[in-house]
Amino acid sequence: MTATRISSRVGAVSPSATLAVDARAKALRAEGEDVIGFGAGEPDFPTPEHIVAAAEAACRDPRNHKYTPTSGLPELKEAIAAKTLRDSGLRVSASQVLVTNGGKHAIANTFATLCDPGDEVLVPAPYWTSYPEAIRLAGGVPVAVPTGVESGFRTTVEQLDQALTHRTKVLLFVSPSNPTGAVYPRRDIELIGRWAARRGLWVVADEIYEHLVYGLAEHCSMPVVVPDIADRCVVVNGVAKTYAMTGWRVGWMIGPADVIAAASNLQSHETSNVANISQRAALAAVEGDLRAVGEMRAAFDRRRQTITSMLNEIVGVDCLEPEGAFYVFPSVSGLLGREFRGRRPSTSAELAELAIDEAKVAVVPGEAFGAPGYFRMSYALGDDHLVEGMSRLAKLFG
Repeated sequence: MTATRISSRVGAVSPSATLAVDARAKALRAEGEDVIGFGAGEPDFPTPEHIVAAAEAACRDPRNHKYTPTSGLPELKEAIAAKTLRDSGLRVSASQVLVTNGGKHAIANTFATLCDPGDEVLVPAPYWTSYPEAIRLAGGVPVAVPTGVESGFRTTVEQLDQALTHRTKVLLFVSPSNPTGAVYPRRDIELIGRWAARRGLWVVADEIYEHLVYGLAEHCSMPVVVPDIADRCVVVNGVAKTYAMTGWRVGWMIGPADVIAAASNLQSHETSNVANISQRAALAAVEGDLRAVGEMRAAFDRRRQTITSMLNEIVGVDCLEPEGAFYVFPSVSGLLGREFRGRRPSTSAELAELAIDEAKVAVVPGEAFGAPGYFRMSYALGDDHLVEGMSRLAKLFG
């Protein structure tokens, strides 16, 4: 019997669709094509100057040239605990914080720590493309719980209860949501949190977009709203979206001390400490004020209204105005089966290929998020590029 070259576990992992779309857009630009990308989920703003200055100073400090504790710089963990209390009202100690190599690493650590083979994780869909893969790599089984535009892409206790089995261990809860921009009202969070507590489930709450909410929407942290869930809840967060620091790769887990200790043991064998320069930059970020994110949020708010309006002007497209994050999730099912420039796409994946080939506009098809018939489009790009990209799509699909 010949052994396979790649393990079945890793061989089954799908590549990140969002990163693949972004990579293709960048490759086409390198070839001289004028591509406008709505794919990447990162702010188009530079990291604030005081954070960059802190990193520059850290480079020259010999303390940062050596290994540091796996779980994070003690002063950064204390600052994250203080920031969490300030921003969400959740009171935790530094021993409940693990600093990770970005929010994605925090998610992977969390599921690896919580899941045994066969444990089921309820994942409201549409979902961020990396969640199911992290669950599978941990031996868990992602169970999609579909939502739709009629509920604002928010799940309900009734839907979750129907998906529950004797193998369910974890509920993944994301608000504000990537990819839909949905934000759960406080009352819904309370109902879902109390349901999870009654069922004895763990909750993994991804709060990476906590500061990007618009209009009357507000972010509420589940363990604050439902204190009964706190001892069975892991909160995942990071500096990437709030401070325009996607490339710095600093995230964190917050949870019960035993879970954090176990995840830290795991990380000690995987990566050891996060790069000290990035940690020093993150320290400057979380200890600082929120003026920079306020400026970004104002720009994103303007752009979300513009892109929603322009999408809804295209016949066959239906777009709900998002309440958080920086994505729209329009239904494009009304375009499928129609002919555009000699091609007749039957799926949103084929339609996305058409968009980049013919209009030089990069979008991520809904198949990547468990929602065929949709696009995910980030509006974290300049206003002029946003309007130009939407104008190209309107011309292509008009």
